Amino acid sequence: MFVSGASCYLKTLPSRVWGKVSYHGLLASSKPLGARDAPRVRGSVRGSVRGYRNTGKPLHPGPGQAAHGRVMDLRSDTVTKPGPAMRRAMAEAEVGDDVMGEDPSVNELVQIAADMFRMEAALFVPSGTMSNLIAVMVHCRERGDEMIVGDLSHVHIFEQGGSAQLAGVHATTATTLPDGSFDLDQLDSKIRHGYPDAHYPRTRLICVENTHNIKGGRVLPLTFLQEVRALADRFGLSVHMDGARVMNAAVALGVPPSTILQHTHTVSVCLSKGLGAPVGTILAGPRDFISQAVRCRKALGGGMRQAGILAAAGKLALLEMVERLEEDHRNAKTFAQALLDCDPPLFAVDLAAVETNILRFHLQEPSLSPAEFCDRMGQVCEGEEAALGQGIQVLMYPYFGNSVRAVWHLGISPEDTQLAVQKMQFVASQFLNENVRAQ
Repeated sequence: MFVSGASCYLKTLPSRVWGKVSYHGLLASSKPLGARDAPRVRGSVRGSVRGYRNTGKPLHPGPGQAAHGRVMDLRSDTVTKPGPAMRRAMAEAEVGDDVMGEDPSVNELVQIAADMFRMEAALFVPSGTMSNLIAVMVHCRERGDEMIVGDLSHVHIFEQGGSAQLAGVHATTATTLPDGSFDLDQLDSKIRHGYPDAHYPRTRLICVENTHNIKGGRVLPLTFLQEVRALADRFGLSVHMDGARVMNAAVALGVPPSTILQHTHTVSVCLSKGLGAPVGTILAGPRDFISQAVRCRKALGGGMRQAGILAAAGKLALLEMVERLEEDHRNAKTFAQALLDCDPPLFAVDLAAVETNILRFHLQEPSLSPAEFCDRMGQVCEGEEAALGQGIQVLMYPYFGNSVRAVWHLGISPEDTQLAVQKMQFVASQFLNENVRAQ
């Protein structure tokens, strides 16, 4: 169910929303998995939008093959697993029928979220994709309405065109700038002013993404958000934020999430990425918006019954797992710096653009493709155990724009990051030596 925010609940929270964080035992240990627990990323993947998640079947050690080496999974922050404390909270959660509004754990979770985000109400839904789709359905009230999205936004590229496919909503795009924002003049030019002229759709919604996935976890500037909201207000439009990683943005800026979200009407916040819950997303906004969102969630099959088992993990994620995101940001920057320190230079990375837990980098040697680099990083290479003292497998994705993406999370410690650096240096040295021998 959904509930509206109430200031009384804030009295039970720490003086700062993220306060002093104690997360020991909440999530799975940061010790790397055994090799049999992690897939190898093979070289068949192409570094493009189409190839982003098309990694084929994971390969595991077969019969008679040794499972050896340390494994660091940097493919996504969705790979985290609940640890003992979170599992215990899930097992002991008080539950009811959430479709009937009677699950106390879900009700408590959405109350926490509404208060934290300074929104009137909130709703627990199974996924970020469904949450964004619900937001589009509610904001764009008639089939044929239009939303403005970034041309490199997750909503536009990675959610199967659900707004058109299921909601009948047309999307027009604004060019995504390097920091994830738009040119405000271009955004203004995309707004339709001809309604009710029968030739045109009616502009209803502007969608922003924070942090920006494809742009490497970039944090949207607060001034940009303020200007977008002012533009939307001028023309009677709504602003929805795909805030799957907005808590990373808040930590990077050193502000509570409400400072960011005051410039939006609604937000979708994922609990199962850096915050470590196994399932779920919060959709928050005005009370009447959430009332309509409940109906859309039901129509999309997202109404869950005894969902308190999942909501219990979500509560720990919001209350205990936010401030530790800073460690992920530091680890990503550490690895980025190591890429830059490689001599001779093999990698291109903009260190100033590494703001949160996502790192995108390019290879400067044309003969080493992102797919081959990921393949080398993901397997134990010949001579590696002798050189490094152990086998190290680092899983990454070839990514958009012929780049490589790596994402840090609570399963990757600073020590794991140093091992990943050692593996990268070994792979780079091995490749360069092969090139010298081939000449």
